[in-house]
Amino acid sequence: MKVLIISCSVRKGRNSHRVSKFFQRSIQERTELTSEIFDLKEANFPIFEERLSYLEDPHPGALDFAEKVNSADSFIFVCPEYNGGYPAAFKNAFDLLYAEWKGKPVGIASISTGAFGGSQVTVQIQSTVTKVGMIPLGAVFPVPKVSAAFDEEGNALEERTSERGSKFLDALAEMTRKSIA
Repeated sequence: MKVLIISCSVRKGRNSHRVSKFFQRSIQERTELTSEIFDLKEANFPIFEERLSYLEDPHPGALDFAEKVNSADSFIFVCPEYNGGYPAAFKNAFDLLYAEWKGKPVGIASISTGAFGGSQVTVQIQSTVTKVGMIPLGAVFPVPKVSAAFDEEGNALEERTSERGSKFLDALAEMTRKSIA
């Protein structure tokens, strides 16, 4: 089962990408899942005016993104909370597609430098993904004070963080299995 991890921040010096690396490494240790990170910073999408299916001359990266979304069985959105919401780059990329998301499970890893772990962005993403027919995982993976929880290479700095990540991936694997059965 293929999991596409979408790293949602494009900011210089971002900390949330650490969590994307953590999940990719954690998935590599499993037999039932494979993963790939799609980094919105590397994609460097322009501001889209329309969904991909209506664009006459789509950005080359948009076609690649659509293919990766189509081929994924489920997703992890690793998303920081900026001013109580998700980054514009995430919404821009998400709205590029529509039918490609339908019926696919998604786990949300909400990231913040503060103490609340991106609780507001989780609610926003759950609403957005439900609107297009995705299946949000009941469990979320909030990460408060991200720089104290993960090093720059994506290693969890406390065992309990790794354990929470493992349980999150167990739940995502189970939901993915059910969705493709």
